[in-house]
Amino acid sequence: MPSTPRKRALSLLSRRGIVRSRSLEHHGISRTLLRRLREQGLIERVGRGLYSLPGAVLTERHSLAEASQRVPGGVVCLLSALRFHGLTTQNPSEVWMAVNRKAWRPRPGHPRLRLIYVSSRALQEGVEEHDIGGVKVRVFSAAKTVADCFKFRNKIGIDVAVEALRDFSRRHRGGATDLARFARICRVTRVMQPYLDAVA
Repeated sequence: MPSTPRKRALSLLSRRGIVRSRSLEHHGISRTLLRRLREQGLIERVGRGLYSLPGAVLTERHSLAEASQRVPGGVVCLLSALRFHGLTTQNPSEVWMAVNRKAWRPRPGHPRLRLIYVSSRALQEGVEEHDIGGVKVRVFSAAKTVADCFKFRNKIGIDVAVEALRDFSRRHRGGATDLARFARICRVTRVMQPYLDAVA
């Protein structure tokens, strides 16, 4: 690890692409130094508490990290979760996040958000945690996401849900048990069954 805080900051950003201020502080990089590096044009703030090198090519996954910072307690869902798991050809222009029905609405900003309001129980089932640039991003599992697509088919279209089911069945050969469990939880077993039979 480079010896000076300045070099450590630039090295971390170079390796990870995007880093939380909290993670930088953990490596001995103060907020004062971050401000100085920004003023010198050596780093830039790309979201609330998120930094990168100027002109860094940030992947679409980094927008999930930014969205997760803006929506504490939210879970990446539906089209964004499908994209994360490689289960769709869709490329959403917004980050789809599931949030508690009682959650406050975040102010408009970047990236654009599409919020789906669900019960607190629905936010606990099938959640995975992934590290993206030092940010813990909560994403619904592939099986939960497919079941959700049928539950929210009026929002995303039945064709997208069927495509996701087909891709899931191809990529997760042993995933039928998980899929059936989440179909029951989401109360879409009867809706999904004809499509399951078709791809079996």
